Amino acid sequence: MNIDCKKFTMNKSNFIFVGEAGSGKSEIAINFAKYLVNLNEKPVHFFDMDMTKPLFRSRDVKTEVEAMGITFHHEEQFFDAPTVVGGVNLLLKDENCYVVMDVGGNDIGARAIGGFAPKVNQDNTNVYYVLNAYRTWSGNLSNIDETLSSILKISHIKLEKVHMISNPNNGISTTVEEILEGNLKTLEMIGSLINIDFTCVNENLYEEVKARINIPLMPIHLYLTYPWNQ
Repeated sequence: MNIDCKKFTMNKSNFIFVGEAGSGKSEIAINFAKYLVNLNEKPVHFFDMDMTKPLFRSRDVKTEVEAMGITFHHEEQFFDAPTVVGGVNLLLKDENCYVVMDVGGNDIGARAIGGFAPKVNQDNTNVYYVLNAYRTWSGNLSNIDETLSSILKISHIKLEKVHMISNPNNGISTTVEEILEGNLKTLEMIGSLINIDFTCVNENLYEEVKARINIPLMPIHLYLTYPWNQ
């Protein structure tokens, strides 16, 4: 079944995506922002907070994101100098808009939102932890706990704020079988501890996956592709 985006926006204005580096946060954050735009309820603001890597960042497709009707926020980064994106505090407390925040990977990236913890931990915010069973530090429960704990510690996000997203992908070559196997592995690791809100799947595989499992699915368009990895 397709996800009911309205269910996740009920009484929520802010949506923050964290997780292990390479888990697919940026793709999911962009697609989620597009869902919010399609609701046609209020303006959508997108913050690229990633300071941890030079590639696969939301800002690489800034023009495409803005063409969707989304206001895009980021700061240019020079070498490894830390930067702070302006306007975060103001918009996180503005109930008249949606805010989607793409946070860099692991605890290093999560440091960028530590100063906004009082607003992040309020009732109008959902924090999504993107879990990719095919990534190094998401392959077993111990590694998941270690990575999540370090992110929560540095960002000051409360554990009860965290919602889980399963994103079992191996890049543009991901198969249906890999999605099914990866999602099953994720459920086996954490399913008894916390609910998974939805599973992400490449839009080209969505219909086939939907026919084989009865869980909330979010079809994902791949925006962050480069000529050398196609």
